[in-house]
Parts: sequence; structure tokens; C-alpha cells
Amino acid sequence: MSIKKIGVLGCGLMGAGIAQTAASAGFTTVVREVAEEFLNKGMASIDKSLSRMLKKERITEEQKAEILGRLSGTTQAADLADCDIVIEAVTENLDVKRTIFGELDEAVKDEAIFASNTSSLVITEMMTATKRVDRFIGLHFFNPVPIMKLVEVVGTITTDPNVMDEAMAFGKRLGKVPIRTTDRSGFIVNRLLVPYLLDAVRGLEEGIGTVADIDNGMKLGCGYPMGPFTLLDFVGLDTTYYIANIMFEEFRERRFAPPPLLKRMVLAGHHGRKSGRGFYDHSDRANPKPLY
Repeated sequence: MSIKKIGVLGCGLMGAGIAQTAASAGFTTVVREVAEEFLNKGMASIDKSLSRMLKKERITEEQKAEILGRLSGTTQAADLADCDIVIEAVTENLDVKRTIFGELDEAVKDEAIFASNTSSLVITEMMTATKRVDRFIGLHFFNPVPIMKLVEVVGTITTDPNVMDEAMAFGKRLGKVPIRTTDRSGFIVNRLLVPYLLDAVRGLEEGIGTVADIDNGMKLGCGYPMGPFTLLDFVGLDTTYYIANIMFEEFRERRFAPPPLLKRMVLAGHHGRKSGRGFYDHSDRANPKPLY
């Protein structure tokens, strides 16, 4: 099957990015949201993103118009009926995802591929809410989607190998670098990244260095673009805490267990850049100050 029409579930940060990327790659794209207000907000964010690209001369006025012309929004599941692939990017809640996929299974043509953009939940648990267990995969994009080149293509033990091949080809057509992985919580990137971030917090708790020292150590010693605490604040401490708990539930290994300091910071509402305070004080966005 050749993928021509894309459905995207959710028009938040990730859903809007996926939709923009698909439309920019030449695909007819339909985004579904639960309410008009959320849909309008998401579509406005796509327009704003494209305007920034226009200002930076990455696209022309004509290209922007063409991208928006390939993009439409809806609140009705029936409008996704003839999509060749539907990519879910709603809230990271298994019950919500299962409910949505169960409803969508009845509305969308049988040969369509279903994909979840989850970063940590088990694909198989979502897959069982549908009758298309051989055509269900994970497509994990990275934020910001229009810029980040990677997409993890996740297969389950029941995924048709031809579907995996088609998904890999689709990733390339989106302008991404797709990598194959299996259905284990965290996939490749978070499986390696989350323990690293959690160990940085443990190191801070144990006094091996300050936030600034540890960040500088990893940047200057390993060539990382940002240190672990800068990255934690950027991703969101609450997001990392949530993912770590899911992965600990899956593997029951200490390396995935959230350290006490991270838990207490999340409970206190210190979530990083988005809350203004995390391992750094972000009162001045241009010059964040380390707090530990």
C-alpha cells in the first residue's frame, strides 16, 4: 500500500508538529481534535510555525500556501475514514488512547495503518483495543517535530513485516531518519536517555558536583549539546518523572526509578522552563541560573 493521505489525532504540540511535517512533505493531511477550540489553537500554531520559517526564508509565500492547502481540521472521526495511516498524538494516558483507537477502528478503512506517537507506553496494550493487530505500530517523533530528524518505528510481535517496511519508507518520505525498534517501554532513545538523566539527579543528591558542574562536565567532556539538567528543564521534570515511572513499572530496575529529589521537585510544581523553575531559575530565559 502506498501512503497518500495522513490522519493525525490531536493538534497539540506534537500533533501539530506531525501534521505540519506531513503536509510539508506533500501529503494530504487531516487533523482531528475533540473540540473546535483545541483544533483552532493547534491550526494557529502551525500557521505561526510556518510564518517563522517564511521569515527565515526557509520557505516561500507560495510554499506556505501550498502546505496549508494540504492541511485540514475536523472534530469528526468519519473524516479520517479514507486515510492510509492515522498517527495518534493525544495525552500520554493508556486508557484514553485505547478508547480513541477502539472508536477509530470502526470508522477508518481496514487496510489503514494505526500508529501511536507515545514515547513510553507499550504499543501492544493500545493495539489490543483494535482488530488490526497486524497493522498497528509506534511512530515516535521528537520535539520539535518539524526540526528533529529522528523517528522511531516500533513493531510489535504481531506487526506485519510489510507494514514495518512501509512505515520505514513513510518516515523517509517525511524527510526523517527512521530507525527500527521493538515494543519495549522507552524504545531506543528513552531506554538509554532516561537512566542517564536520572543518574545525573542521583549524582547531584550524592554530592558529586553542582548542577552547573555536571552540565559542563557532560557538555565539555562528552560533546553533548546540553547537559542533563538543562535537558531535564527543557523536556519538563514532570514529563521525565512520568516516563520514568512507566519504564520502572515495565522493567523493575533501579536505573529507571525516579530519585527522591526529582519526585519532590515535581510535587512542588518545579517542572523546569515551562513553570519557570526546575534545576535552574528561568526568570530570565536568556540567562537561567542554577539552583543547586
